[in-house]
Amino acid sequence: MYPPELVKPMREELTSFGFEEAQTAAAVKEALAKEGTTLVVVNSVCGCAARNARPGAKMSLENAKKPTNLLTVFAGVDKEAVNEARNHMMPFPPSSPSMALFKNGELVHMLERHHIEGRPADMIAENLKDAYNEFC
Repeated sequence: MYPPELVKPMREELTSFGFEEAQTAAAVKEALAKEGTTLVVVNSVCGCAARNARPGAKMSLENAKKPTNLLTVFAGVDKEAVNEARNHMMPFPPSSPSMALFKNGELVHMLERHHIEGRPADMIAENLKDAYNEFC
């Protein structure tokens, strides 16, 4: 587990942008039960989360169509919430950072770490925008 003072600014990078933070399995279940589309970002302390994932997630919301709900869980910190989110991301293996788009609780689009690492934030944003245009 990472110290709270280390992850606080990383959490706030998404929560200050409108993402709801889930720290329990119940909070993840509740969020995914909502009608509409939900983007779930599995946040992380790694460099690709800072350089690519979080900026890409935020940039993706500069789109006419966007998810109804925004949710984030933090790998290595909120174990219960992350495990619950990953259960809904099956059959994809656990990875962080990662991003998943759900429509009415059903997984419709997935970005795993290997889709994020080494790719610029704008490319990640475009990938998500394409998914929003199709599913939102």
